Amino acid sequence: MAIEDKIKELMQMREKARKGGGEKRIEAQHNKGKYTARERINMLLDEGSFEEFDMFVTHRTKDFGLEGTEILSDGVVTGYGTIDGRLVFIFSQDFTVFGGSLSETYAQKICKVMDKAMKMGAPIIGINDSGGARIQEGVKSLAGYADIFQRNIMASGVVPQISAIFGPCAGGAVYSPALTDFTIMTKSSSYMFVTGPKVVKTVTNEDVTVEQLGGAHVHATKSGVNHFVAENEEEGIALIRKILSYFPQNNMEDPPVYKCADPIDRLEDKLNHIIPENPNKPYDVKDVIHSIVDDDEFLEVQRNYAQNIVTGYAKFNGMPVGIVANQPNYLAGVLDINASRKAARFVRLTDAFNIPILTLVDVPGFLPGTAQEYGGIIIHGAKLLFAYGEATVPKVTVILRKAYGGAYDVMSSKHLRGDINYAWPSAEIAVMGPKGAIEVLYSKELEACKTDEEKSKYFSEKEEEYKNKFANPYVAAKYGYIDDVIEPRNTRFRVIRALQMLASKKDNNPLKKHDNIPL
Repeated sequence: MAIEDKIKELMQMREKARKGGGEKRIEAQHNKGKYTARERINMLLDEGSFEEFDMFVTHRTKDFGLEGTEILSDGVVTGYGTIDGRLVFIFSQDFTVFGGSLSETYAQKICKVMDKAMKMGAPIIGINDSGGARIQEGVKSLAGYADIFQRNIMASGVVPQISAIFGPCAGGAVYSPALTDFTIMTKSSSYMFVTGPKVVKTVTNEDVTVEQLGGAHVHATKSGVNHFVAENEEEGIALIRKILSYFPQNNMEDPPVYKCADPIDRLEDKLNHIIPENPNKPYDVKDVIHSIVDDDEFLEVQRNYAQNIVTGYAKFNGMPVGIVANQPNYLAGVLDINASRKAARFVRLTDAFNIPILTLVDVPGFLPGTAQEYGGIIIHGAKLLFAYGEATVPKVTVILRKAYGGAYDVMSSKHLRGDINYAWPSAEIAVMGPKGAIEVLYSKELEACKTDEEKSKYFSEKEEEYKNKFANPYVAAKYGYIDDVIEPRNTRFRVIRALQMLASKKDNNPLKKHDNIPL
């Protein structure tokens, strides 16, 4: 065969591979409002940057009628390219080929790009759209999943891992996204669950739809499995690019620093008046965040889950920073099980990739009650305590208002190696709030009061005395637990100066095989 004929054959095979499961299945994919595997890759990566691996791979199973159906690429497209000029590795599952089901060779293709990503120190992006394990392959398919899981585990905290769920993701397939750093789901077209509605009906007799069981909204609000809900695939792909803009390529590098036109000494006068005079009145901590970050831009993570705590990424003078903030607008900003888990995971991820952490504190304590105690608030609260205590990145804390009890300790206090701890003049740092404290400290005196009027007067006097002592940051400042009391409108400047000073910080934890975080 002449070289021209061989080249022609190559071009024909490439064209055949690019067609996936064929025109009819591509059309069916488009009719569902979904893109194909290669279309998604082309939308995500810089134009012309994609280099594909294993285009000509096919399955090896000859049973159950598969011997007559071999499709090039075998249901997953893999390779590498760039996003904003930075190297990334990617796999994109192709639902047009056997419903995107995973085979032995399919898994090997994914493992190859994951191994390459680890060697090169570059992010891994997985686009999921699969019916699960390829039943015809039996244990070989299950082994393939486990091989992928093992690589997810090895890559964790080494290179950023992002999962986009743009279709079904069921059974064992769900554990790979669960092991990655971020999961993005699209409204109405993606779902995740370990067992589907039919099995649920058989085992528990519950009638539930696919959306009710594992839709994007469910995992964004109830389970916390999902970090971002996108309106459509275009928005989901834009989110992947945005997330990576805050992260370094790997854990041995610092995050990228960007040019910033927003003045570092910009004053926000409204912050001087944002804390209500009534200590029990809420305000939106996101107003504080947007006022102090670069260009009013904040990428919130898990926006709809455990809304009593806010987590996300922003930039300060072009430097990426992770932000954790109590939200007085929701459950008074109290720490509960879900908020503790959410924030702990965020702090650990942010620390793993050398991104500084800013903590904004307004917390009345941990949520009381049997539901929380029986659910393990002690263990879950300890997760957040542990995460802050082990973090070695620069840590800047600003106490806006309440910092009561153990919650004061947990929220990146000086005692957990907080580097710079500021407080606004409105800060209240105490073991508990005035009402509870007076009831404990002066219980005998209150019981001795002969009339309700006398009791009320005595209580008011002692409450005022307690407020004068603790409803300010100066007692803590006297002990050096607060580095400075700052004017609220000057917060942006003080935070940026602190981060600039801490840029060369070196902190090490004791040598160990791994820690034993309370799980």
